Amino acid sequence: MSLLNFSSLSKSYGPHDIFLGLSGAAPHGARIGVVGPNGIGKTTLLRLFAGLEEPSGGVIYRARGLRVGFLPQEAVSGVLSDEKTLWTEMLTAFSDLLACEAELRQLEHDMADPAKFDSVMERYGHLQEQFEHDGGYTYETRIKQTLTGLGFDAGDYERPIVQLSGGQKTRALLARLLLESPDLLILDEPTNHLDISAVEWLETFLSEWNGSALIVSHDRYFLDEVVNKVWDITPARIDEYNGNYSAFVVQRAERRERQLLEYEAQQAMIAKEEDYIRRNIAGQNTAQAKGRRRRLERLKATEGSIVDRPRELDTLKLKLQTDLRSGDRVLETYDLVVGYHDDGKPLFAAPDMLLWRGEVAALIGPNGTGKTTFLKTLLDPLRVPPLKGRVKLGSSLKIGYFAQAHEGLHPERTVIEELQSAREMPLGAARDYAAKFLFTGDDVFKKVEVLSGGERGRVALAKLALEGANFLLLDEPTNHLDIPSQEILEAVLSDFDGTILLVSHDRYLIDALATQIWSLEAGKLEVFRGSYREWKEKSQIPNSKTPTAKPANEKRQPVLNRPKPSSDERKRAQRIQELEGLIDSLEKRLAEIAAELEAAGTYVDRVRALGEEYAQVESDLNTRLTEWEQILQTSPA
Repeated sequence: MSLLNFSSLSKSYGPHDIFLGLSGAAPHGARIGVVGPNGIGKTTLLRLFAGLEEPSGGVIYRARGLRVGFLPQEAVSGVLSDEKTLWTEMLTAFSDLLACEAELRQLEHDMADPAKFDSVMERYGHLQEQFEHDGGYTYETRIKQTLTGLGFDAGDYERPIVQLSGGQKTRALLARLLLESPDLLILDEPTNHLDISAVEWLETFLSEWNGSALIVSHDRYFLDEVVNKVWDITPARIDEYNGNYSAFVVQRAERRERQLLEYEAQQAMIAKEEDYIRRNIAGQNTAQAKGRRRRLERLKATEGSIVDRPRELDTLKLKLQTDLRSGDRVLETYDLVVGYHDDGKPLFAAPDMLLWRGEVAALIGPNGTGKTTFLKTLLDPLRVPPLKGRVKLGSSLKIGYFAQAHEGLHPERTVIEELQSAREMPLGAARDYAAKFLFTGDDVFKKVEVLSGGERGRVALAKLALEGANFLLLDEPTNHLDIPSQEILEAVLSDFDGTILLVSHDRYLIDALATQIWSLEAGKLEVFRGSYREWKEKSQIPNSKTPTAKPANEKRQPVLNRPKPSSDERKRAQRIQELEGLIDSLEKRLAEIAAELEAAGTYVDRVRALGEEYAQVESDLNTRLTEWEQILQTSPA
């Protein structure tokens, strides 16, 4: 039996129908990605499954005793206790274990009394076995691993929940849900407040998890790594696909092509029959014509007999063209150090770099490392000059810039006025152009200041498409775009004839487009010539010497002046290696003690000795883990 079944599910708010007649099931062990355009009702559907709202029609069947964990896009008040610290909030996931642990301590105290020994020993043995089976000796380690994986450090453990930011509260709620291990996890945009390392940790956790999950996410790479089934939602149905997101894309295209062929074949048959009926209904073949008409009427009246034309959802009609060919060498840097002269502090240093015409360089790295500042240095070196070195732009360049915060848009202008500011055109032509970016009717007269993040992004893309640039600087272009719009943008950028410098956290887009990876971390930028997956594989293999791709027209590759590791860096790396070895040994010893505890049965002295050793080893392990976390979070000198 499935964990969750639903039939003819509908939801309306007043006269507005969100969806009608949805049916489906979430089986045991399924990790389901829920996809569809913005506004289709994905979040509403998750809230219905979580029991936070009631459907307007239809039914939801939940397995008996089903434990559900729900992560909203933003943590709401009351879900976490403001009075608790981050650590004590995590402990609530183990309330039963803590109660069991307290009873074990009391029973150990009672066993010291010979008169009580026999009466409590049986209870102690049973309880101790259950405590070990349920993870009583490892829950603190699990808490630390989960908090570290989601981006918290040891200094956050004693912080009151009330002091955490909105994003930190959402991460804290996610950590608690993972520790609770519900039967069904319902996650609404779980990667919104995570950096790439935390997202990758969550991917590994969920891909190895035995429970079931329903996940709404715009992160296509995350869906690729985690889900094994996809629900594609329309207002009237859910289409189910097996496999991850990339498998879904292939299957969806094949299914739509098949449905279109079936639709066209049936329409041709109907047209042929209707033509025969028209020509023969009053002639000598009238009986045959009437028979065909009855069969055709029965076909049209039978529910499900007529093949529907595949529904084309409203998507961006985006096209990026340039008639100006740039020089071959588009961007070169020499001894470059990026930062602001006001404070004189460098954000990062870069090796000498070269970007050829037609290439796509993806600049990746944590927030706050200087990626946007680098773009501003390229755009306006007089206002944001390098701290050191120089940037050389190639000949015949026309730069188009997409700003992450859409700074190029004027809040007081309407959508139409913004488009006409990029290119003069009559109102009718401007409205037709706006419709390609999903602005229709009175929407074109909305002011920029009242638009959503996704709508502002579409206006910025529309203006970019009008500029005819041959060198695009794109700062998080997929932010706030739904998956269908992301797919359109990816296809358009793939066909673009010019050169692109892309700043993005969208790993799926990066992997599809990038020919170079510029990786920025801890004040240094490193260049890798190849795709994102190749870079990722190489970065996970120490001292890898895998050859990388080189453009056919490249005459030389700039030498990367990487300094040799300092003495402090070598000591840091050595200590990390030592700690990882100690942690591995201590974890193995914990597992051995747990097995010995199970075999010890009712031998109380042996159980007590092993329990004391377990506590000591666990304490040592926690100390090593804390030191390991602190060293990893400290940049090398």
